[in-house]
Amino acid sequence: MSPVTRPLAAFSTAMLLCALSGTSSFAQTRTPLQTIDFPQGYQTVSVIAELEPGACTGRHAHPGVESAYVEEGEAVVKFDEKPDLYLKAGRPLQFAQGEMHNVCNTGSVRFKAIAHYIVEKGKPLVLRGQ
Repeated sequence: MSPVTRPLAAFSTAMLLCALSGTSSFAQTRTPLQTIDFPQGYQTVSVIAELEPGACTGRHAHPGVESAYVEEGEAVVKFDEKPDLYLKAGRPLQFAQGEMHNVCNTGSVRFKAIAHYIVEKGKPLVLRGQ
């Protein structure tokens, strides 16, 4: 494992352990695909994001932008300051930096998306909501 992907792998493992132990409202798993040091001072992180039927991610934001593509399932995104967004396979989506949201799987199968985050180097992927 490269030094670039090691912190992301540790983060993903911690997220999965919290979700399995029930100590976190974040039931989503993120499987790292790659991390690229680009653009300068930032990292572009690609993951497979998955959410079990009936589960929600918990209210959160990202310290950078997120762009994703839904591969499987259905979900609703609840925002603090705009209408709900309904997602299904084949739909792209984007979240602005700091945009608070909660994704809930409304379907009967696992929700799965390929997500890309562009965040300042050294910042976490997820900022928990209050």
